[in-house]
Amino acid sequence: MEKLKVLVTGGAGFIGSNIADAFIAKGHNVTVIDNLSSGKRSNINRKAKFYIADISDYQRLRIIFNKEKFDTICHHAAQIDVRKSVSDPANDARVNIVGTLNLLECARETNVKKVIFASSGGTIYGECSKTAPKENSPANPLSPYGIAKHSVEFYLKYYAYTYGIKFTSLRYGNVYGPRQDPHGEAGVVAIFSERVLHNEELLIFGTGEQTRDYVYVADVVRANLKALTRGHNNIINIGTGKLTSVNTLFRIMAQISAYKKKPIYKPARTGELSRSFLDIRAAASLLGWKPQVSIEQGLKNTMKYFEGSK
Repeated sequence: MEKLKVLVTGGAGFIGSNIADAFIAKGHNVTVIDNLSSGKRSNINRKAKFYIADISDYQRLRIIFNKEKFDTICHHAAQIDVRKSVSDPANDARVNIVGTLNLLECARETNVKKVIFASSGGTIYGECSKTAPKENSPANPLSPYGIAKHSVEFYLKYYAYTYGIKFTSLRYGNVYGPRQDPHGEAGVVAIFSERVLHNEELLIFGTGEQTRDYVYVADVVRANLKALTRGHNNIINIGTGKLTSVNTLFRIMAQISAYKKKPIYKPARTGELSRSFLDIRAAASLLGWKPQVSIEQGLKNTMKYFEGSK
């Protein structure tokens, strides 16, 4: 594979840092941009060049792009809290839409060849029926966060059509794994891991029968590696195609760790989806990608990571 100059935005974060590590392992020249609002400096690979920068700062981005002359952008920097997007939609749009436009304008000005975008399967499709949504299924985003992710996909198509900048938009399921932050707006797996390993009380909101498509971060990393050279100008679901309930997650994690306490059930959160999963068949044909890590193995790996970071 040709060695590329790749910019990973959000490369100090959970998913972005894992991807940056994989790009570097493949011999690519990696630069990380992160404002460290939620990412951690300790996550950044020592072989990556690092700029503290906010994607909302267009002039700062221009300086970096003109200096580095990237081939590819892997865009994971974002306002990631769905609830914050509801309480402050203007700020969500400032970061997730206008921030992305800043990157795309810099890409246009410096002849970037491709953008890989971290999109969202769960929030774009909304509540799912018994059939998993395909990429051409109707979009039904119910939060400003989901609206922003969907909007960016239209901008990517525009820049591809008008300026020839290729893109791959990866619509993730619920990503979990090592480096996920259990504090703040975090995934249920990270929260459960920390509470189980500290033998603390564990809360489940609603009945616990709400289901998600949980995809392990190493599988997401492989999808991004594939997207460097494949899936041009495509939107692609990245998940497992399988439904796992919160109660099932709890049972597996309690069994792994010999956790004996029973969960405490609280009232359901307003607006929470009851069913969300993805049809992932297009990923096989467009990227040559399929998930490899089972939920049981992924949870074992994740809990081992949190055990080591106690």
